[in-house]
Amino acid sequence: MERLKVQEGPEGCTFGVHVAPGSRQDAVVGLYGDALRVRLRAPATEGKANQTLRAFLAGQLGVSVDAVEILSGHTSRHKVVRVAGVTAERVCALLRTD
Repeated sequence: MERLKVQEGPEGCTFGVHVAPGSRQDAVVGLYGDALRVRLRAPATEGKANQTLRAFLAGQLGVSVDAVEILSGHTSRHKVVRVAGVTAERVCALLRTD
C-alpha cells in the first residue's frame, strides 16, 4: 500500500505534491505515488496555481502562507514543498491515514 512520504526536519516537513490545476474545486484527493494529490481551481498560468497551492496547504494545515514554500517543480505538476511549524503526523492527517 502506498503512503505519503514526509520528511520531518528542523525547518519543517518536506513532501511531494502532485497538482491538477483547472479543477472544479480545491481539494486533497488522495495519493499520486508517494505524493499528496491536490486539485486546484486555479489555472497553471503565471504562477496562479503555485500561489493557490500555498494558500490551500496553509489553510489545511493551520499555518500562514509564508510557512509554505515550494522547493522545486515551480513549472511542473509535481512539486516538492516544505511547511514550517507542522509535524509529519499533521501532514499525513490530510489523508486521514493516521
